[in-house]
Amino acid sequence: MKKRFFRVLLVVLCITVFAVGCGKKNQVELNVYNWGDYIDESVLQDFEKKYNIKVNYDTFTTNEDMYVKVKAGGSHYDILIPSDYMIKRMIDEDMLEKLDLSNIPNYKYIDSRFKNLEYDPNNEYSVPYMWGTVGILYNKKMVSEKPTSWKVLWDKKYAKQILMMDSQRDSIGITLKMLGYSLNSKNPDELEQAKQALIEQKSLVLAYVVDEVKDKMIAGEAALAVVWSGDAVYCIRENPDLDYVVPEEGSNYWFDAIVIPKGTQHKKEAELFINFLCETDIAYRNADYIGYASPHTEAVKKLPKEITSKRYAYPLEEDLTNSEIFVDLGSVLKEFDRIWTEVKSH
Repeated sequence: MKKRFFRVLLVVLCITVFAVGCGKKNQVELNVYNWGDYIDESVLQDFEKKYNIKVNYDTFTTNEDMYVKVKAGGSHYDILIPSDYMIKRMIDEDMLEKLDLSNIPNYKYIDSRFKNLEYDPNNEYSVPYMWGTVGILYNKKMVSEKPTSWKVLWDKKYAKQILMMDSQRDSIGITLKMLGYSLNSKNPDELEQAKQALIEQKSLVLAYVVDEVKDKMIAGEAALAVVWSGDAVYCIRENPDLDYVVPEEGSNYWFDAIVIPKGTQHKKEAELFINFLCETDIAYRNADYIGYASPHTEAVKKLPKEITSKRYAYPLEEDLTNSEIFVDLGSVLKEFDRIWTEVKSH
């Protein structure tokens, strides 16, 4: 009797192990490509547990890096989170899948301000993720007065105390604004002036950085840094000696959104992931963790007033008067590549 019981038990255990093994083998895997430090990673774990879908998570540092990798093929990503102008470029180049919004019912929570925008006018390809501005994060103990112009980044008294963004579109864009031009300029003379200004500034720059800017500014290693507004929120939270300003010449007013690359083998699961990110609690956790402004109406209501009332975190329309949204520059982007290469190698 006991022997028979143990034989049956052994068979059951073998079947269970086999079934579990098969379950793991056949488990759907989603490949997600996002900016560095741009999600509460416990959210990924919660998604995996809830839907039994494994998430493989990779990060990039600039839109251009992401584009090159995806364009080259072979990456097999199912989810991307690029910025507005890059989304427009990828739509124009037929690199994105159209979304079935019936599979993303939580899209209803996205504020109408962030729908029907120029980069995706019919809301066919993207769901807004975060938004904000580019400005100057500065240390009040190291900078004599609140900056009002981008020109402070060319002030010699801050030599080797300036951190510039290692992003061609952002750094060239703010230089164009400093010179009084559009950050979307395609004018060769204006672009040449921006290049010369950046070369002139280079001796004053401590470093060209992206994600590492946060640790450096929190530690007081520099007086001034060009940052995205969400990074400023995080840094100010960690070091109250810091403050953030969008200069009077205006800046970049940007949007990052979730898209699905063309050719994904897991479109429905990708849409499930997008819908999950748009759940109120998940959107709140992400916004609270990252520090960036959320386009999710209900998530914003849950955030502390001390954050949402700060105009550097959630700017008003009047704060964006002179700011612009990046547009796809088409073939002129090669000029930005050339300029940035020359600046960095000078």
